Amino acid sequence: MKVVILAGGYGTRISEESYLKPKPMIELGGQPILWHIMKSYSHYGYNEFIICCGYKANVIKEYFANYYLYRSDMTFDFANNGYMTIHNNIAEPWRVTIVDTGLDTLTGGRVKRVAKYLKNETFMLTYGDGVCDVNINELVKYHHKHGKLATITAVRPSSRFGNLTINEKNMVSNFAEKRQENSGYINGGFMVLEPNFLDHISGDETILEHEPLEYAANSNNLIAYIHNGFWSCMDTMRDKQHLESLLATGKAPWEVWKND
Repeated sequence: MKVVILAGGYGTRISEESYLKPKPMIELGGQPILWHIMKSYSHYGYNEFIICCGYKANVIKEYFANYYLYRSDMTFDFANNGYMTIHNNIAEPWRVTIVDTGLDTLTGGRVKRVAKYLKNETFMLTYGDGVCDVNINELVKYHHKHGKLATITAVRPSSRFGNLTINEKNMVSNFAEKRQENSGYINGGFMVLEPNFLDHISGDETILEHEPLEYAANSNNLIAYIHNGFWSCMDTMRDKQHLESLLATGKAPWEVWKND
């Protein structure tokens, strides 16, 4: 199953660093937060990624173009025309498709633009600025068990985010994005979607959190996977500093590839 990651926004709320690079490329502990997200999926065996780029897409492309070399030991033999030998490569077994989905395309439109790479299959989708310790395998099993159009991971963060209305069967009856109130769960990303979800995205101007997810909720086709563990986004420098402080302990909750 492929993993689509939204990585094309401007990241204006963390402009201290995003003026140089896309927000998903801002580093935590020496690696982009995008890398941390991919490592989480890879831990559960999901190694095929489609990255939806936009703002400063070249930074993401250059990172992955050189990734194999970054993760290897190398010998340069300058006496032999600079011949290079790669030793002990420890790069992850990833297949990464990087797609420039437009500078100002909205979130739904970005997903629609990568449809040809999804091959009409169930896929996963998340945001390029949020880390979580959700069990991806359990999330996928849950999605298949309930057979809905879309499954979202519901988390409980601070009140500056919007909220979901979830009934006793975990069905989402209302999807309200980013209202200034504190009444429970929000969409934390880490979604599993059926291919016909794309039918409800009309084009570049479609916001993922509006028409398609609202349609799924209103048609009894959006279910929440309740996650009461760790989740955090990196929306501001304060968020980044908090995540860095967790990394400094050596026990960052989202580093499931280490913690298990």
